[in-house]
Amino acid sequence: MWIKICGITSLEDAQLAIAAGADAVGFVFAASPRRVSVETVRAITQKLPQSVEKIGVFVDATFDAIADAIQTAGLTGAQLHGEDSQGMAQSLRDAARKISRDLRVVRVLHYGSAPTNFRSQLRALRAEQAMDAVLLDTRVAGKPGGTGVPFDWQAAREGLLAEVPHLRLIAAGGLHAENVQEAISILRPWGVDVSSGVEMAPGRKDPARVTAFIRAARAATRELKETAVPVQSRNY
Repeated sequence: MWIKICGITSLEDAQLAIAAGADAVGFVFAASPRRVSVETVRAITQKLPQSVEKIGVFVDATFDAIADAIQTAGLTGAQLHGEDSQGMAQSLRDAARKISRDLRVVRVLHYGSAPTNFRSQLRALRAEQAMDAVLLDTRVAGKPGGTGVPFDWQAAREGLLAEVPHLRLIAAGGLHAENVQEAISILRPWGVDVSSGVEMAPGRKDPARVTAFIRAARAATRELKETAVPVQSRNY
């Protein structure tokens, strides 16, 4: 199970997440209480282990802005919110290769009250070969991401299996230590992503909540394996 702690704003919180067992940390470059600058992230990533993924979160950003952040801030991945243009994922990968860097690209989709709209979003990704995973969040008016609100996990899983079974799923949206095990048991994702569910205040992580979340996610994965329920592979 791949676990990302998002909305990191300080070196202290990044190190906390890593010490607790996170595979990735996320930095928000869009309008948000957790927004950080490229320079701030660069100062943080330079002090983090190479084995930990550093994911930038972008909302309707241009290719140039994302590519510059990847290079300057030392990012290893890009999480794309909004209406990114066709071919953005492949273009970002190509740019990363020029600086000898592999890049994980994650496309964010929102599950709302209209399942047919969700299915149409999924169908649009069928031909996308450069995307690593789909991150599912809840659709909330006026919020492009980081909603902190759960969605219909069962219906979302059915849609994913029907439309894009080849894509890895990252579950997000309203997750916390008390519900992540249930979310994993229903969605059986490749990874989970959390931000507000492990905070003491926007942009400030709570050590106890971070630790509890990661422990719960790992426990849920072990339980599924013991009961022979398939979970998406973590192979990169």
